[in-house]
Amino acid sequence: MEDQREALRKIVTTLAMKNEETQTFIYSLKQMLLNVEANSAKVQEDLEAEFQSLTSVLEELRESMLMKIKQERASRTYELQNQLTACTRALESSEELLETANQTLQAADREDFPQAAKQIKDGVTMAPAFRLSLKAKVSDNMSHLMVDFTQERQMLQALKFLPVPSAPIINLAESLVADNCVTLVWHMPEEDSKIDHYVLEYRRTNFEGPPRLKEDHPWMVVEGIRHTEYTLTGLKFDMKYMNVRVKACNKAVAGEFSEPVTLETPAFMFRLDGSTSHQNLRVEGLSVEWDAMGGKVQDIKAREKEGKGRTASPVNSPARGTPSPKRTASGRGGRDRFTAESYTVLGDTPIDSGEHYWEVRFEPDSKAFGLGVAYRSLGRFEQLGKTAASWCLHANNWLQASFTAKHANKVKVLDSPVPDCLGVHCDFYQGAISLFPLRSYCADPFPGPHSPPDTCLPAPLTPGLLSFYNARTKQLLHTFKTKFTQPLLPAFTVWCGSFQVTTGLQVPSAVRCLQKRGSATSSSNTSLT
Repeated sequence: MEDQREALRKIVTTLAMKNEETQTFIYSLKQMLLNVEANSAKVQEDLEAEFQSLTSVLEELRESMLMKIKQERASRTYELQNQLTACTRALESSEELLETANQTLQAADREDFPQAAKQIKDGVTMAPAFRLSLKAKVSDNMSHLMVDFTQERQMLQALKFLPVPSAPIINLAESLVADNCVTLVWHMPEEDSKIDHYVLEYRRTNFEGPPRLKEDHPWMVVEGIRHTEYTLTGLKFDMKYMNVRVKACNKAVAGEFSEPVTLETPAFMFRLDGSTSHQNLRVEGLSVEWDAMGGKVQDIKAREKEGKGRTASPVNSPARGTPSPKRTASGRGGRDRFTAESYTVLGDTPIDSGEHYWEVRFEPDSKAFGLGVAYRSLGRFEQLGKTAASWCLHANNWLQASFTAKHANKVKVLDSPVPDCLGVHCDFYQGAISLFPLRSYCADPFPGPHSPPDTCLPAPLTPGLLSFYNARTKQLLHTFKTKFTQPLLPAFTVWCGSFQVTTGLQVPSAVRCLQKRGSATSSSNTSLT
């Protein structure tokens, strides 16, 4: 009995769900009926408006052409009428002169005949009839104003509803990814003169191959494109690939999207490793600001947490050169924070091959700042450029201004103003390709100061290049040419100032051209390598 009740309950539940689905579908059908009425009225109204517009154009054209005929008729009538009047007057004058001449001939025996004959001769010479052109000034032919609308009539007869545009085809061979720009080129499978514009959509992804249905990043839309080529500019390539698709639109409807393509967007992307930063540096994302109270505040918080008091003596501040309490080693690096006068922070992504580029904008009022690269083994007390483990450009705006290149405590003064934005180009192996493995790591991929020698990378086959540029003009400022023996990390230092790092950038074409022409090599300073 209970089984039957349970079975009946299931049937009731199923029927209730089916009834709900049916009601929903009925509501959908009713809504569709309303939409059909509304949409039909709209397209009918649009059709009437289009025909009215077409009729207006034809009426305006008719009036214009009729006006042209009337003007031509009036102009020719005026010319012919003037010529007719002049000829009539000349004829009347000639007839009078002819009658006078006949009368003179009949009285040839009179004494005044010679004088009368001379007057008649002079009159004939000056007669208007002899100065007239007996050719009509204009023609009575109006055939040049005839029309033949056979072709236009056929076009009108061929009018029909707008077709849905076909899906465009993206030309990968002509598309280009360079200088953080994407130029996309496409074409239609067949000529379509009714296309009004195109819509391009793109989104970032870390997955190669056809776009997935679900992505973390939404499609970005560019509308109103009038040509079959478009360049996306000012992009930040913080992911490995980009999905792109295009659709064509006419005045009424949009077609299907093209087959989406996936473009590779190679660029160097890194973050600042806050676990390495000096306590007086406040790191937020890719921005860093020097804070004179940073170390003291953190020390106070640490003491409060440990229950050792609410204040800290200035003599114990890291800003005074005393090492801060040991931090827990981070999972990535296994190294301590920079301290003392090394106001330094490192990037979190090592460079062990290939070409990479990033830019840094320093606050103009910063008293001192530097940028470059360093081995992870750079000591926590060591400043950029003062050991063999780092290379940098350094600007000093305090007391005596200077702009220098530094490595292994050797300095070269740069004869150039300090740009507001600097670009760093690191080519680890200067484009070399080896048939052998380029690296062989042991357990610790980032050697520290106490790591055994065999944990380091073997010496590269060719020297690497580290070049610095004015990011605005791409003027080369300085180049280090050296053999890097360990993975490099972007490195930055600032005192009494701040800076902003921009990553996700490709190596600019201008930088590549300079390197190919050998400008980088010719500008290197052997004393600093």
